[in-house]
This record gives sequence, structure tokens and C-alpha cells, in this order.
Amino acid sequence: MAALPGLRALRRLCGVALFLSQLYGLSGRAGSLMTTKHSQPQSTFARSLTSTSTNTPYFKAPESTEIPSYVTKCPSNGLCSRLPPDCMTCNTNYSCIYGKPATFDCKVKPHVHCVDQDNHEQENFTINMTCQFCWQLATTDYVCTNSTNCMTVSCPRQRYNATCTVRDHIHCLGNRVFPKMLYCNWTGGYKWSTALALSITLGGFGADRFYLGQWREGLGKLFSFGGLGIWTLIDVLLIGVGYVGPADGSLYI
Repeated sequence: MAALPGLRALRRLCGVALFLSQLYGLSGRAGSLMTTKHSQPQSTFARSLTSTSTNTPYFKAPESTEIPSYVTKCPSNGLCSRLPPDCMTCNTNYSCIYGKPATFDCKVKPHVHCVDQDNHEQENFTINMTCQFCWQLATTDYVCTNSTNCMTVSCPRQRYNATCTVRDHIHCLGNRVFPKMLYCNWTGGYKWSTALALSITLGGFGADRFYLGQWREGLGKLFSFGGLGIWTLIDVLLIGVGYVGPADGSLYI
């Protein structure tokens, strides 16, 4: 019977020890949970700082302020109807009759400023021009390249391939730059009056032929005394009518 109180005391001691062990385990779990909860916002904040610092800042690209090259050809605050063709865009009038006057609806290009008859700025306007293509214009309405390789004095008369450009104040349909076959019309600077004067005065010594660059004929006239005068008279007539010209094939000026 004396052992019963000791056994009861031992049971109580074991219960207290078990309770303390369970309490210690619960306190450890709670601590770990609190540590996890406090550390999670910190890591999220750290990640947000990292992601923000590594992103490239966004800057809006500035708008292009470069002025187009055609603006230099466009007079500012002038009449819209007198602008060069490079300064406007026009709608093709397909109902126009070839060779007849026609009206075309046009609009100025960006950065171009023009006014109407009342000095009011406008963008849309109309122009009047003849219904024809650019390559059908008169020769005075365009400028073409010259050739120094073809002969102007030949039979048949030679032609060359030229590139022609319409003048700025002329309006027409189609391409403003076009190819065209033209007669040789270049000059090397030889004067017809000088050649004729040399043929009359010093033709017996071949001075006219030397002046025109015809050295072989000039030497022939020099050593034959102008073909005893006959060759001299013939050259006066041929140079006078323009049949004999410069040796390079160019025209007189």
C-alpha cells in the first residue's frame, strides 16, 4: 500500500514532462511559422526592388523634326497655284481631253505653306493646265542632257539618247524625268564668222582648216597654195553655207 503514493507521484511527473515536451514542440512550430511569415514579405519586397532596378527606363522617342528636302523649292506664303510640282500632290483627272485645258485637285505637301488670292492660308486648291504628258511638251518646257560624242554634221543627221527634266513652273502628266532621242546640237566653241573670215583672207595657207581642227586638209592647202586658188574658193563656199564645220562634229556658235 505504501508503494501506491510513489506510483501516483511518478505518473504525475511523467504527465508533467509529457505536457512540457508538447508545449516546447508547439512553441517551436509557432516560432518557425512566424519567422516564415515575416521573411516572406521581405523577400517579396526585395524581389520587387530587384525587378524595378533592372528594368530599362521608358523614354518616349522624340518626334522627327527633320525638314524634307523639297521644302527648299517651295516659296513660303506664296500662291498655292504657282507652287512647283514638287511641293504638291495632285489627283489625276482621267476625264481630261488631250490638248485641252483641264482642272486638277491638288494638296500641298507637309511643311509647305501657301495662300489663296485673298491671302488666306489653304491646303486644298485647284490648278489649270493642258492635258498632256510631260514628254509631249514643247522643247522650251524641259531641259535635256547634251552629248559631245555624236556628229552634228553628218548624213543622215545623228541622234543621241538624252535624259530630259521638266522645268519647275511647268505642270504635266506622267514622269517629269524621261528619255528622248534628240539631234546632235552641241558646240565646241567654234565661230562661223571666224572660220569664214579666215577662209577668205588666209584660206590659201589653210588657216580656215587649221582653225576648224582639220590638220590634214590644212597641210594640203598650205603646200598646194590653196590648190592653186581653186580649193580656196571652194572652201569659202562650203564654209559660207555651213557644209564644212568643226572636226569634232559640233555646231558653230
